[in-house]
Amino acid sequence: MMRKSMLTMCVVAVLAIVLGTAPGWGEDLKIGAVGTLSGGGTEWGLALQRGVTVAFDEINAAGGVKVGGKSYTLKMIMYDDAYTAQGGTTAATRLVNVDNVKFIIGPVGSPPVLGVVAVTNPAKVVVLANGYSPKILTPESKYNFRIQIPTDYFAPAVAKWLRQTYPKVTRVGIISPNDAVGQTLAPLHVQAYNASKFDVVSDEKYDRGLKDFGPLLTRMMAKGAELLELDGNAPGEAGLMVKQARQLGFKGVIIQTGGPGLEEIIRVAGPFAEGFLSYDLFDPSDPAVQGYVKGYRAKYEGPIPGISVMYYNAARILHEAFKKANSIDVEKVREALEKLEGAPTIFGPVRWTGKERYGVNHQLLHSFFVSEIKDGKVTVKARIEAGN
Repeated sequence: MMRKSMLTMCVVAVLAIVLGTAPGWGEDLKIGAVGTLSGGGTEWGLALQRGVTVAFDEINAAGGVKVGGKSYTLKMIMYDDAYTAQGGTTAATRLVNVDNVKFIIGPVGSPPVLGVVAVTNPAKVVVLANGYSPKILTPESKYNFRIQIPTDYFAPAVAKWLRQTYPKVTRVGIISPNDAVGQTLAPLHVQAYNASKFDVVSDEKYDRGLKDFGPLLTRMMAKGAELLELDGNAPGEAGLMVKQARQLGFKGVIIQTGGPGLEEIIRVAGPFAEGFLSYDLFDPSDPAVQGYVKGYRAKYEGPIPGISVMYYNAARILHEAFKKANSIDVEKVREALEKLEGAPTIFGPVRWTGKERYGVNHQLLHSFFVSEIKDGKVTVKARIEAGN
């Protein structure tokens, strides 16, 4: 009996080795991921990680990536970017040179995205990420795709909605980080608000990592700001701005047109978050997203961050490109991504744009939402179509 058992175990072991390495039996396809897993943007990184995980679980459960007569199991390898350009560069360098990945999903935010693409474009690695800086997409951006609309697409539409929704509010104060990203994006907000007949009375800058926003907020209030625009600041810092503004007695509208992180805002600002408005990415009651909602809730507790839906969508778009290319070859997949126009996604058919603005059609176009924190929960207030 002992000899039979040992023989059976040896046969099983040999079969496992043979089947595990034979073509068409589920080889691993490593996909890199970069996101903020420490510091003020941690909610974004965790949301990215969860969205991609739900997508990969679905794809693998359905047999994985089936191309060229083979079947691949998707495997995510993720590193923290600490929401810095250097962190993005370090993470991308490791993924490309150590892990030998050819496809990366993420990160979230302009500083780490700019750090990532500085590595991946020369290395010919495909990246699906999001950051609002116009510098992320250029005519030379052959391998990176932006999977969420940036400030110059949604800010004008949000300002127009605010004008219609709050007709008595006229004076705006804007808070942006004092770095290359903030200096690039703040003028886009100023332009959008001016176009909708608002008066921008204050355009303040702060150093990332600041904890005490009291002096800055006091100056804005002294200038008569009735609406505070928090730009695309990291959720942890935006939460402090909301809390401290309300503690100082600010009674006006507070909105973040970019970088949604409402759950972190609630966590940091507590009851002071009531009435806070934010650009958002999905409506959890929408029938089109119920499959994702079910998959997310099967693995995770708590509210579903909008960022997670965007990166779930990015993972599904990459899978569609693999299928269209019938290959995992980088060049074939890149070309397939560019030709995915009309392919179904959780946000409707793929629509690429950006040629006129950036010199390359690598900008995904989609509608978006304005959400409000009401009774400590996130509620959808409006659905808005982005400009082309």
